[in-house]
Amino acid sequence: MINGMGNAMNKTILSFYCDDTNHYCAPPEAFKTFLDFVAAEGIAGESSVIIGSGWQQHGLLSRPTTDAQFAYLEQVRRAYSCGIDSHFELMTHSGRFDFAKNQVPDGAIPEGLWLFEPAVTVTEYEAYFHAIISEGERVGVRFTGLTQPGCSCDACKLRYRQLCPIGQTVPTPNPNVWQALLNLAKSGKFRGHTVPCFFDGDNLGKDAAAPATRKAGDGRSGVYNLMPNATDRFGIWTNDPTKVDPDYYISANGQLGRIVDLVRARVPYCLFFAHWQSLNPANGVGWKAFTQVIQRVQKHLHQEVVWMRPSEYTDLLQNSSRSGPPLVK
Repeated sequence: MINGMGNAMNKTILSFYCDDTNHYCAPPEAFKTFLDFVAAEGIAGESSVIIGSGWQQHGLLSRPTTDAQFAYLEQVRRAYSCGIDSHFELMTHSGRFDFAKNQVPDGAIPEGLWLFEPAVTVTEYEAYFHAIISEGERVGVRFTGLTQPGCSCDACKLRYRQLCPIGQTVPTPNPNVWQALLNLAKSGKFRGHTVPCFFDGDNLGKDAAAPATRKAGDGRSGVYNLMPNATDRFGIWTNDPTKVDPDYYISANGQLGRIVDLVRARVPYCLFFAHWQSLNPANGVGWKAFTQVIQRVQKHLHQEVVWMRPSEYTDLLQNSSRSGPPLVK
């Protein structure tokens, strides 16, 4: 049930996000096929845009020079109208970019880890996020939110453990991240008034539905962490066929699966996630499974779910918090 929102009563909001979307692990036509399917089915979710991913080999997406880049950007610009939000996984999904020198310096801190470093100020975060947003604006890309770029190298894993509060297994992002994002939202730098974010991936798969948490808010603007409550069984980032299982989400008869369980529990939202390496229609081992899951949901659960982009859901949460007691904190 969508608590206190008066919209789609007794329905669970259903959404998804797709990490690592790019134009070089699959041709741009694959993203068009994905968007066409999303639009035709009337579903909604998020797909990341990483302006500087692979910049050394492919150049910045915000300074396109190849036919593939131009073709991909054409699709990115129509994504929102098809039901897809566009988040940044920061600039490179690797080292922190030096915008003055237009490169990633040797030994640069991984961007994801940088979001957790306690000494970074609001001003520093805001300047970096604003620079990424400006690069998107060069090519007509408007961002809706932020997805934490992961890193599993030994140095990062050690530092993450050092940053964990006592008794926790995952660190807490620097709260200045949330304030910086709120400042940018209030000044109109994001597409909408609210900024959905995806952090805390290590908590995926737990029985309890993960709550949406408001991290910062002021008037119409808010920043929310939407922890996914269904994991990736579409092949993950390794494009591994042994990790594909549509029945994990919903069985062929619509009676079993993670999405079914969450809908039956009447949780406010169900958010599953995927990776472009395995989801893409060109060479992804999970594309068929993805279409099966969607078609099963549409057949068996269409009266119990309502599809929303993450940013639409956070807009509802923020509007509700302004008209009554906050739903989440």
